[in-house]
Amino acid sequence: MLKKIDNHLEDLLMVVLLCVMSLLIFVQVIMRYIFNNSLSWSEELARYLFIWMVYLAIGYAAKQRKHIKIDAALWLFPQRIRPYICIVGDIVVLLFSAFIIKTSYELFMKIAMLGQKSAAMGIPMQFVYMAPFVGFVLTFYRTLQTIWLRVKCLRQGGALDD
Repeated sequence: MLKKIDNHLEDLLMVVLLCVMSLLIFVQVIMRYIFNNSLSWSEELARYLFIWMVYLAIGYAAKQRKHIKIDAALWLFPQRIRPYICIVGDIVVLLFSAFIIKTSYELFMKIAMLGQKSAAMGIPMQFVYMAPFVGFVLTFYRTLQTIWLRVKCLRQGGALDD
């Protein structure tokens, strides 16, 4: 069960968010153009769901090892040290993720203390500002998994393909 959650957490959440967003926008279009009356909260909720989906996608891309990277720089190094260069790159991503986690947590706490609420729905804005924190915690975790897999492959005499 935990393996299924680990393998499909971001996938499932992103699909649910995308479906809810699409439904909200569809209902908003129907309300606006057929009934000549729009919902004040649907666009705001769709925007916040999109923000969450983007930050979850960062963790998903880290899990799939599909983040943008400069392959040309990797090819400058001899074949035998390329896997180590990949690990160094992953460590840089780990450090960047840790910085964003710290910064986004501080921002989340400030917003929570201020008690700021969204304009149309009146939901606490800390839920929106929690998205970068959650997304980069997932990225940190997925990058740790990647480093672990790379080290494991190196110990077995191979290299993790990217």
